[in-house]
Amino acid sequence: MELQNLEARLKNIESLLLTQKTVLNFDEAAAYTGLSKSYLYKLTSAAGIPHFKPQGKHIYFNKLEVDQWLQRNPCKPLDKALIEEQADTYISLNKMGGARC
Repeated sequence: MELQNLEARLKNIESLLLTQKTVLNFDEAAAYTGLSKSYLYKLTSAAGIPHFKPQGKHIYFNKLEVDQWLQRNPCKPLDKALIEEQADTYISLNKMGGARC
């Protein structure tokens, strides 16, 4: 039981240390983003995520750029009043079945 407690505390400390780094290696970036290693590799191969290969072999990531990449395409919260207003405007502008010439 004590060993499991120590392992949990060690994982917590490791995750705290990870947040302090500015450059992440491939494994750290996968753990930080929560992406699988295979998907992260596909993203780097397709230049879908910013990364560096200083010696042509090992892949590194700037943590700030990874954070910005993770926060791209934000989703706006739903505002029911705005949706109803837009629906009313659409209906009033696109009335069907009016007089035909």
